[in-house]
Amino acid sequence: MDSIVSLPQRIVEWLSAQSDMDDIKFFVEYPPVNKAVPLRRTIVAVGMDSIDIVDKFVANDDGVLERQEYCRLAKIKANLSICVPFSMGGQTCHDIFTRIANALTFRTNLNIAESGCTPIKSDRDTDALIMNGWFLMEADFCPAQSTDENFASFLDKELICGSHIRNGEIHVTAQDKEKWNELFVTGSYLGSGGSSRSVNIGFKPNLVIVSVFGNHPSVYDSASGTVKNYFGMCTAWGGSGVEITSSGFKAMSVSATGTQTNLNQAGTSYSYIAFK
Repeated sequence: MDSIVSLPQRIVEWLSAQSDMDDIKFFVEYPPVNKAVPLRRTIVAVGMDSIDIVDKFVANDDGVLERQEYCRLAKIKANLSICVPFSMGGQTCHDIFTRIANALTFRTNLNIAESGCTPIKSDRDTDALIMNGWFLMEADFCPAQSTDENFASFLDKELICGSHIRNGEIHVTAQDKEKWNELFVTGSYLGSGGSSRSVNIGFKPNLVIVSVFGNHPSVYDSASGTVKNYFGMCTAWGGSGVEITSSGFKAMSVSATGTQTNLNQAGTSYSYIAFK
């Protein structure tokens, strides 16, 4: 039984273990459980309504959303069927729903985005008042940790990616391993003309040096009295014209009194060296 199918059972087990829920009998919606007639105590059935899986996008260092190749987002709608004896009154249905909603929202790591309930109905066959509720949960289909009672991560990456993620020959090549052991990497990029340009090198460097390719790195413009720099460097403690990011660096074009740093001039080629 995979993680999604077993989710209602996990919710039932967790709610049943809460000391302030001792007056409620929880069970999974299917298969149905025999009920006392007339109903003598509150019972709550937990089930699954729908699952909607979509692509996951994460903003990069420039604020642009990038699609995640191996991760997906899932919206899971769970149902609650709350049954209380006639003698307890309809308000008890709302009280029970509120208690469950608070417990799942504030005591677990389930990311509950929305919740709601339907009008109360009367069931004469069991002398019970019935109210249906629902919870919309959002979850990542990314590498998962072991599930605990707090539902820290209840969706296994195997549901989406399976053997593809576990196949090391696909994702880790001999060239990859060789690059990991290098002390530095070199490369080049073409300026885009914006105020900054992110360069992805696959790791967070400790030192980056950028210079214009094939031209003098510093030019004095007598007409404007400005020194134009086509050279920059940065360390973890800061730098000039360059900013270190989690996956590489950001080259910038900025102006200050008497100087102008141009590390992203449109159509201009730049070379860099990045040390690990």
